[in-house]
Amino acid sequence: MNTAINSLLSILDLEQLEHNLFRGRSPQAGWQRVYGGQVIGQALVAASRTVVEERQIHSLHGYFLRPGDPAVPIIYDVDRIRDGGSFTTRRVVAIQHGQAIFSMSASFQTLEDGLEHQIDMPDVPMPEELPSEQELKEKFLKVAPENVRRYWERERPIELRPVDLTHYFSEKKLAPQQYVWVRATSPLPDETRIHQCVLAYASDMTLLDTSLFPHGKSVFSPQIQAASLDHSMWFHRPFRADDWLLYATDAPSSSGGRGMNRGLLYDRSGHLIASTAQEGLIRLKRS
Repeated sequence: MNTAINSLLSILDLEQLEHNLFRGRSPQAGWQRVYGGQVIGQALVAASRTVVEERQIHSLHGYFLRPGDPAVPIIYDVDRIRDGGSFTTRRVVAIQHGQAIFSMSASFQTLEDGLEHQIDMPDVPMPEELPSEQELKEKFLKVAPENVRRYWERERPIELRPVDLTHYFSEKKLAPQQYVWVRATSPLPDETRIHQCVLAYASDMTLLDTSLFPHGKSVFSPQIQAASLDHSMWFHRPFRADDWLLYATDAPSSSGGRGMNRGLLYDRSGHLIASTAQEGLIRLKRS
């Protein structure tokens, strides 16, 4: 495993303080605030630790309430709302400096058979047909803006391979949709919940940016104040987060300083394995 994956697994390995109380830490990478996907992933770890192994996460719904402070630990308080015959419900509140920074409801289900259908995967190039992150760095980083260069120069646990690079290197107004292949950068342990929590961590990447495509902006644009406001996720089928997954996202609306974004995650065989939805702040800064 590389250093970034070791760091990710370390931050997802929460310390249990009490029966329903857990403590998580943030990587000391010089960030001004905690990455939203980290809080989602850690909250899911905390909830999962209070649920029997036979039940797997099938949905989560969270609200970002305050920016997280990377310098101090995050306390996760789990409320064991219900243990039913087929479903288990948990509520998690993430706390820093005595205040809630994130709240999440999560539902777990005993695996069962039933009716099945799915929307087909879009017809896009496979990840092997696209340039790797290293190739992109070598070719484009020297001409990228400073804030974009700093982001891509960091060693990250999740590799991204965008199908189209236009949004990253121009201010052209585009249709509000994007396709990005994602995967963990090293093999992960053979534990279902680890893959679920890693995917929850990765699901906050690129999603909000989609609502800026029609405006020729990105989350790196100095005119934009961007932040995730809420996040929902549904898990449909088994998957591995260390194999390539296509993240197909669209943004049906932006208004009121907010952008609405939806995502579908497919494995390389075309199985729809998860869905996401998120509204985010995309406020224009005053001059």
